[in-house]
Amino acid sequence: MTRKTPSSARARSVKPRSAGSALGGIIGAVAMSAIAGVLVTAAVTPVVALSGTAANSAIEIFESLPNHLDPSRLAEPSTLWATGADTTVYKLAEFYDQDRETVGWDDISQFVKDAAVAEEDPRFYTHGGVDMLATARAVLQNAAGQNLSGASTITMQYVRNVLIQDALAIPDEEEQKAAYKDAMKQDVDRKLKEMKLAISIEKKYPKDEILLGYLNIALFGRTIYGIESAAQYYYSSSAKDLSLAQAASLVAIVNNPGHLQIDVPENIPANKERRDKILGSMLNHGKITQAQYDEAIATEVEPAIKPRVAGCVEAEKNFGVGYFCDYVQRYIKQDPNFGDTPEEREFNFSRGGYDIYTTIDLDMQAAGLDATRATVPAVMDGIDVGAATSSVEVGTGRVLSMVQNKVFSNDPTVIETDPGYSAINYNTDFEYGGSSGFQVASTFKAITLAEWIRTGHSVRDIVNVNSRTVQESSFQASCMTDGVYGFGSFPFTNDNEGTKGNQPVLTAIGNSINGGLVSMQQKMDLCETFATAKKLGIHRASDQTNPDLPNYGTRELTMVPSNVYGGIDEIAPITMAAAYAAFAGDGTVCTPVPIDLITGPDGAEVPFTKSECSEGLQPEVAAGVAYALQYAVSNGLARHAASAYGVPHLAKTGTSDHVIDNWTVGASTRVATATWVGNAGPVQFADGTWGRVSTQGFGGLMYADQSIWPAVMNTADARYGGEAFPEPTQSAIQQTMVTVPDVKGKSFDEASSMLSQLGFNVSDGGEVDSSVGKGLVASSDPAGGSSIPQGSGVTVFRSNGEASPVPDGLIGATGNAAKSTLNGSGFSDVDFTCEAGGKADGKKHKVVAVSPGSGEEARVSGTITLTLDCGKGKD
Repeated sequence: MTRKTPSSARARSVKPRSAGSALGGIIGAVAMSAIAGVLVTAAVTPVVALSGTAANSAIEIFESLPNHLDPSRLAEPSTLWATGADTTVYKLAEFYDQDRETVGWDDISQFVKDAAVAEEDPRFYTHGGVDMLATARAVLQNAAGQNLSGASTITMQYVRNVLIQDALAIPDEEEQKAAYKDAMKQDVDRKLKEMKLAISIEKKYPKDEILLGYLNIALFGRTIYGIESAAQYYYSSSAKDLSLAQAASLVAIVNNPGHLQIDVPENIPANKERRDKILGSMLNHGKITQAQYDEAIATEVEPAIKPRVAGCVEAEKNFGVGYFCDYVQRYIKQDPNFGDTPEEREFNFSRGGYDIYTTIDLDMQAAGLDATRATVPAVMDGIDVGAATSSVEVGTGRVLSMVQNKVFSNDPTVIETDPGYSAINYNTDFEYGGSSGFQVASTFKAITLAEWIRTGHSVRDIVNVNSRTVQESSFQASCMTDGVYGFGSFPFTNDNEGTKGNQPVLTAIGNSINGGLVSMQQKMDLCETFATAKKLGIHRASDQTNPDLPNYGTRELTMVPSNVYGGIDEIAPITMAAAYAAFAGDGTVCTPVPIDLITGPDGAEVPFTKSECSEGLQPEVAAGVAYALQYAVSNGLARHAASAYGVPHLAKTGTSDHVIDNWTVGASTRVATATWVGNAGPVQFADGTWGRVSTQGFGGLMYADQSIWPAVMNTADARYGGEAFPEPTQSAIQQTMVTVPDVKGKSFDEASSMLSQLGFNVSDGGEVDSSVGKGLVASSDPAGGSSIPQGSGVTVFRSNGEASPVPDGLIGATGNAAKSTLNGSGFSDVDFTCEAGGKADGKKHKVVAVSPGSGEEARVSGTITLTLDCGKGKD
């Protein structure tokens, strides 16, 4: 934003001299007489030297003054630029303390140069910095109390302006005021200093350069500095195209800007009077002809005001990039290259004359804006609605789009009167103008998946996806007390209860099943999962405000089990886009950067904080995550993220509890995008309480991200394309087969431990009839020796101790003999049946079949059926 003009930059009013100050004028005359001797000694101009002690003292005083002045770089506006797809460079916004555009000698009308010299310093090209005739006249006038002339040459005025600008270039407000006051002092010391410095300037620079410096540095009212900005503002013209009348009118303003600037209608008569006087001086000194003079005098002063609009509101109005513009400005305020404090950085930014070439892609921005405003209004009754989309370039961190549902404005009056405007950037962290962030919900599942693959697991491993209650101690946490998360119980549910049982990790990711992620985390270290998130640059958008949590007052993530699948931390969309860019970019994570290049007024590159890229994941881990997130696009809940151009996409959706926040985050190999739609803040309910509300009751709001994200990414695909994601390693995608061990006769706990260590999900099948000791494992399903996918479910059955194996040797024996054998083994209920009709005779008919069969476990109190060959015995 443009700062208000400091009081030190406004024109001073000239006070009439009182009779009581006459004595001061006489004293001043004596001192100024001494100056004449100084000037002779300094060989400035050939006049008759004064002799005596006064001259010698003046020489000593004069020689003790500083004689060196280096005109510092003038304050100029800094400009933000965007490069279009056709390489056209567009001006987004300007920022300035002083509206100045420094121009060269040939870029200024000769009328301006002649007007300044004719009126301000007719002998400019003949004196050596100090005009002795004007000085002598001023001495006499000041002594007489007339105060008609300050005897300041253009060189001396240039010196004073340089000293003023040096003062205004001091960031510290108190130091600035003191330096400005010193530069503006009305005393003999200041005049002597100006003269000495003017002499040094004249020795160092040619006359034309001094005049050029004067025309570029002079104040023309308000915050308008320099002839080019004055021409643009007052006459909508360049300095080189000014007419004679316009040139004289602008030069007139310099004499007393507050009373002569022509954007105030009441000032125009006074300006015309001063202008006409200048025109007369130009005629008298032969700079213009009589005809030119007559034409200019007859011309009315008719300004054509064209203000230079500063700030990001202009960027919003013209390109819809107000929030991005504000982000760039705040990015520089965070950059130590521009100063030690935010205030100093802003000060330098608004005066540095920087050309800042930004990273924004105007086509992607336009597509995002169109889609956002078609689906998410700026204001809705009953909800503080918000939507934000950020895109970054994979592998570089360049910010390509930054879209929001509200219109950017940093004018408090506008914001207070129209809730459709806001200065809060939902896309960024708090210090970059952002909010406190939003819960990222299931988009965090991708980070848990990354840790799963990093620790050697496969996306085809089988996990229990059911809603259930688990023990907190089942979550290993090496950085916590006792190495586990806790010792209570942890209940959780799935939003999607249609998918149950033991399922591949691909299914858990694609359909976003919470239970699957809990099972995965139970096989990993909770602390390491969050360490992986940190390596991917994921952090809270603002400090944690809950004092009961260990991460209170920090940007650290909340290390709790529910976070690994539910993404409970409030995070900025641009952070999530940067993290997902690592999945698409061989694991390389880059900090977001909105600037490609900064140059100074001289065209030289200016250093700034660039993106820092590091390995967030090993490339093979990133490839595995990309594989699973492509599955979410082709077969899961992120089908809307498929490219209209056939470019491979990876993506993950997220919906926080009660559908308060809705996300789609994903990427191609070129661009990563994060879209959030939901509650920007709480609303007040009828009972006076405040809270966030479900987006389900507001039309298609809960699905808006599914329209916005594709709109941005399809535009990105059309421009940048994208390649196939790297192939994952076999270990990340193969289905690992494991042999089920024989656990018969073991205790349930021992069997469960054996199976769990092999990666199986164990469930209790209850008691079955078995001859194994009561309470011990009777059997498993699948049975011991079976080869099944790792992570599959194995049901363990415990023995009730009430069964015995059916003995062998029954087939071929007579019915009675077989019955006797069974009775001896504890089976008391034995039944005969005939094979093909007839009447069973246990004495002579033989057994042809036994049910249950020999070797099978059967309850001893149950019935054993013997089938006899009744027909054969009859024959």
